[in-house]
Amino acid sequence: MVNIIINDTKVSVKKGTTIFNACKSIGIELPNFCNDERLNPSGLCRMCVVEIKGNKNLEVACGKIVKEGMEILTNSKRVQSARKEILELMISDHPLECTICARSGSCKLQDYSSIYLNNFKPKYDNKPKKLPIDDSNPFFYYDSNKCILCKKCVRVCEELQEVSAISSVDRGYETEITPFFRENLNESSCVSCGNCVSICPVGALVPKNADFHNTKKVKTTCSYCGVGDQLELQVKDDKVVGFQPVFGEVNDGLLCVIVVKL
Repeated sequence: MVNIIINDTKVSVKKGTTIFNACKSIGIELPNFCNDERLNPSGLCRMCVVEIKGNKNLEVACGKIVKEGMEILTNSKRVQSARKEILELMISDHPLECTICARSGSCKLQDYSSIYLNNFKPKYDNKPKKLPIDDSNPFFYYDSNKCILCKKCVRVCEELQEVSAISSVDRGYETEITPFFRENLNESSCVSCGNCVSICPVGALVPKNADFHNTKKVKTTCSYCGVGDQLELQVKDDKVVGFQPVFGEVNDGLLCVIVVKL
């Protein structure tokens, strides 16, 4: 076991544990856009940065392994300032249309902004991209203007679904997640499993006719086959308006193509 201190609390965790999971073990949920326990850590979004006493720079919690005697601060002034800067940069090229966005109410960018950007006065000019929305897929649409480049969708498609239908192209402000050769999704190798949609933290990938507003969640079991995939139905006015996979169960957050088409 490795002995560390998190926010003045002594913690013992297994060797090889990341700071992110060490914090989680004592009930501290670090903000994140790109982290997923099923995927190899990437640290792309930087939102889970923490301060380690004695270290000059902040560290990404999802990719840093704990060491004996490590003292960690998860919400110091330096950490809060860094997270605020990250969010301000994300918002600088993000469409400011939360009130009409399908993800409003279930969007991590919206949630974290309300925590870290109270009385927000934009530090950078808002210059959203004006790229066409890809609605070629029969089940969901992709609005790359709202993408925050966490690349979670790319990694799920590559590491879990093993299709690699999408990837990132270009650099800097021009970076974009897209199928190869910038094809429409319906013309690509995408199999419409919907797993990229279910883990997108913002409104870039959204099911068609989705309604996330004032819905209640009802856990159920897919009856199509004997696997027993666990789903969370989104119900509004006694009607199913959407669904999400359940994590940690039989399907561990994944959906099959049949479920999406149903």
